[in-house]
Amino acid sequence: MNKKNPYLQIDRQMVGDIYTSRESMENLTVLCDDFGSRFAGTPEEYKAATFISETFTRYGLKNVRLEEYPYAGWTRGPATLTITEPIERTLHCISLPYCPANDITAELVSVGHGSPNNYSNLGENGKGKLVMAKSSSPRNLGRWVHRKEKYDRAVLSGAAAFIFVSEHPGVGPETGSLQNDSPAPIPGISVCKEDGDFLTRCIDRHKEVKMRLQTTDINEPRKSWNVVADLPGIESPEEMIILGCHYDGHDIAQGAHDPASGMVSVIEAARVLATYTADSLKRTIRFIAFGTEEIGLTGAYRYTDAHDDELDNIKFLLNMDAAGGTSRKGIVLHHWDTLQQLFELFQWQIQDDMPIGQKVHSYSDHFPFFLKGVPTSHMGDPTSAPSGRGFGHTAYDTLEKVELDNLRRASSIGARIALRCANANRIPAKRRSLEEVQEIVDTDPGLEGYRISLKLKE
Repeated sequence: MNKKNPYLQIDRQMVGDIYTSRESMENLTVLCDDFGSRFAGTPEEYKAATFISETFTRYGLKNVRLEEYPYAGWTRGPATLTITEPIERTLHCISLPYCPANDITAELVSVGHGSPNNYSNLGENGKGKLVMAKSSSPRNLGRWVHRKEKYDRAVLSGAAAFIFVSEHPGVGPETGSLQNDSPAPIPGISVCKEDGDFLTRCIDRHKEVKMRLQTTDINEPRKSWNVVADLPGIESPEEMIILGCHYDGHDIAQGAHDPASGMVSVIEAARVLATYTADSLKRTIRFIAFGTEEIGLTGAYRYTDAHDDELDNIKFLLNMDAAGGTSRKGIVLHHWDTLQQLFELFQWQIQDDMPIGQKVHSYSDHFPFFLKGVPTSHMGDPTSAPSGRGFGHTAYDTLEKVELDNLRRASSIGARIALRCANANRIPAKRRSLEEVQEIVDTDPGLEGYRISLKLKE
């Protein structure tokens, strides 16, 4: 391995700039305090997209534009959850995005963590019932069971509705979409951990608990935007390295950590790359602020469809969703063994806590690109065990939770990875065929939830 670092001088310029600037925190403050959640379909969503576009332009990026696309919109209405037998009690709940309007009275059953085994044990007993699952995952399963997988299994079991219980005390109900870019087939709501524990006790004590669930949500078509900007390459401008993150949050919170900390880290990486490398890039670096990720990765799916003729030219994509949080700023390669050695060289050059690993999941904007065979990755800790979101997707994902030092570290590593990929003599990863992608989809444990979603579509 070549132990020389040809990027040392420019690293010092970019990192020194990032670590002596508050620009990333100032941008985060605007996104969170001025535009709130930036939830899909709100005026604040468009204001955030416009702010990002204007910021990219101010930093000197080229071809800055908003790319509009249609999607299945959703508006939250009041939801009511009431125990009708053997006691009477109304509990606080919220609808989950894409929940339809409905009025259901049925027996409540629990599937614990909502793991595959939990649903197998439920068997036929879920038909026509309100099926309740915790947001936590079993420790011995070895993977995270996502909310959508639990919901999809409830639908496949014949449930009348789904109740999602937060695993964390003191944070209230945890939100998150039920489907991708389409109305959900049955209602789904969320309750806090404390009320979930109460309902579990009711089942244990009374055996049969009946409840009434009323939802009033609206599903209707809308439009959203991806924000796209370039730093053009000189030698091979048609070849692209992509740094991306979504800017939309959920309507119950600011979404400061998820996703805005990652979005402002992408913006900050764009700022220093434009300042110090604009005339020295071999390949183009494209920055994308994806819309409507929280309700189905829709902006990323629309982008891959609209730019299908350019996908061969994408040499590498780094998804920085929520990257400015407290997790380690590693690079998680999505089963690209051919990139391992190159990124270990980058790791040595960067000299930071940047672990390199290989795994994949289907719950962020890299996944539509992954399905098309594009070399993809996300920023995170490949060594970490599956865990919950903490205050993520709750009303407490707010600005004061994010630390400037974490934004600086994410921005710094994102910028240096993008620079190295843009100027590498060769990126040793070839776009996969659809057959090669399908083999991973069929066998990878981390994609079990995606496989279940395909069964539901069938």
